[in-house]
Amino acid sequence: MAENRASQHPEGTPCWADAQLPDVEAGKRFYGGLFGWDFEDQPQGTVLALKDGEPVASLAHKTDGRLPTVWTVSFATPDAGALCRRIRTGGGHVVSPPAPFGDLGATALVTDPEGAVFSLWQAAQSPGFGRRHEPGTFAWVQLYTRDTELANTFYGGLFHDALFGPDADPDFGRTPVREVFAAEMPPHFLVHFAVEDPGAGTREVTRLGGRVQVPPFRTSYGTAAVVTDDQGASFGLLRR
Repeated sequence: MAENRASQHPEGTPCWADAQLPDVEAGKRFYGGLFGWDFEDQPQGTVLALKDGEPVASLAHKTDGRLPTVWTVSFATPDAGALCRRIRTGGGHVVSPPAPFGDLGATALVTDPEGAVFSLWQAAQSPGFGRRHEPGTFAWVQLYTRDTELANTFYGGLFHDALFGPDADPDFGRTPVREVFAAEMPPHFLVHFAVEDPGAGTREVTRLGGRVQVPPFRTSYGTAAVVTDDQGASFGLLRR
């Protein structure tokens, strides 16, 4: 079911996803073909992805070739500075402290205690996803970690209400790396986009030049597949 834009997502809600790519034009061709996205250039140098006219993700040029080609999830917060202090107290690290992103809001890049990278988003004019939970939009993010108990303690401390509160309906799960990936894979977040048929989605990924890492499999949150785009950024396809 579609979810229209809210004025502000509760703290700890996944509210945005962005891809850092070597070739943004190639990314537009790939994701436009896969999800039917349209694109709009932004003053900040990023490219906004739109589904039915609503913002669903962004693509940006990777300025340093040493950085990974990757999708990054952002979690909403009303106060990125305060949340960064709590992340440090909980054993995480602040890679880039909060900084304005035009007049849209403020962002920070952080890691959890095991090194999994994620972003924070403090909204001003843009709260994040305009649509989610429908084909071609954000559906879920899964943390692949070596220590799920540590992850639950860390993220439960940061985002208790969003994850475990009485009204919680989280789009964020935690699972051991070894359940899907080789044990030596570093802890990381995997952003999932909704599709009607993960099997058909993997075939389309292959047709567009991407690669299937893990074919469709059953999970507690739906049927998922793990794929990479034609530049190496991994993401999930999910039918909830």
